[in-house]
Amino acid sequence: MENGKKGFSTRSIHHGYDPYAGVGSLTPPVYMSSTFAFPTVEDGGARFSGEQAGYVYGRLGNPTTALLEARLADLEGGEAAVVTSSGQGATTTLLYTILESGDELIVDQTLYGCTYAFMHRGLAKMNIRVKHVDLTDPVALVGAIGPNTRGIFFETPANPNLRVVDIEAICRIAKARGLWTAVDNTYATPYLQRPIELGADYVVHSATKYLGGHGDLLAGAIIGPRDVMNEVRNFGLKDMTGAVLSSQDAHLVLRGIKTLAVRMDRHCDNAEAVVAFLATHPKVVHIDYPGYAKSVGYCVAQRQMKRPGAMMAIEVVGGFEGGKRMLNALEVFIRAVSLGDCESLAQHPASMTHSFYTKEERELHLISEGLVRLSVGLEDKEDLIADLKQALDRV
Repeated sequence: MENGKKGFSTRSIHHGYDPYAGVGSLTPPVYMSSTFAFPTVEDGGARFSGEQAGYVYGRLGNPTTALLEARLADLEGGEAAVVTSSGQGATTTLLYTILESGDELIVDQTLYGCTYAFMHRGLAKMNIRVKHVDLTDPVALVGAIGPNTRGIFFETPANPNLRVVDIEAICRIAKARGLWTAVDNTYATPYLQRPIELGADYVVHSATKYLGGHGDLLAGAIIGPRDVMNEVRNFGLKDMTGAVLSSQDAHLVLRGIKTLAVRMDRHCDNAEAVVAFLATHPKVVHIDYPGYAKSVGYCVAQRQMKRPGAMMAIEVVGGFEGGKRMLNALEVFIRAVSLGDCESLAQHPASMTHSFYTKEERELHLISEGLVRLSVGLEDKEDLIADLKQALDRV
């Protein structure tokens, strides 16, 4: 129980929906309407002006997406949420809303590849400067803040190298200087980590990943203060990106969230067993995993994460070619670039998700040529370990 609230799993299943209030449907209905009727002209005008609650048009939401937003805001400990058609849609919609031409945005050294591309191409076209700083060192942030800095954006754990940033320390520095902070919480989910409770202003998710959990949808989410979320919906989403989540996909995310806690515990159990095995294999030269005691971010992760999650980055002997050889030998792990699915997935960032970086850019942003990213799924851990063993033995 948290501050008198019901538990996480109970809220994941029940928050925001009363089956007795309607026709008794245990599962929330899917509202498949692009537009909504007004009882009178006056009602329509009142809804457009914001004086009356109600639905207007699908781009501004519908009852299915509204339920998902209420549930995600509750689980993250935020006031309100806006859901989007992808994780990239969440990041772009938020930043288009809260940044203006001439602003500076501080980000960590490591970012998801498409986030990096948006910031260095999309935001650059708006005359917004992006500055990379090692946010694992809060002192470095203090020295990097300038007169045009407006906010700080980072992922923790980061994609793809699992860097862990101390959320509370970064947010404390930002708040003291009047800056906002936005945290991508995709890897951890609100079950394992809640950045708003640690001082962050905004949280974004690729709900495609663990929140959906089954690799059958694209979705994103933004959580933050209610007044800003209203602006995000009415400007960033409606007018800028149009990254609207369908009611069908919102329904699938709601279904996925019901089992989030159960799935994340199994993901973590499997990942911890996999790391224990990898630490003993002679072909593995480095492991980054928030629950591995030799990882740089281990101590911070122990403070801010309930459990270390199921994502890990490893280095194998042979660098670029060694990583490729290992992936090509996998049989249970599937070669794919997403994460958070029931299936275990593996990818080689230097030849896949971050191949559009130059080698020098990858080095600058701490993505080595031999890095292999593993998303540990829900299979039997003995099968996963056996698969990794036979693949590593071939390197």
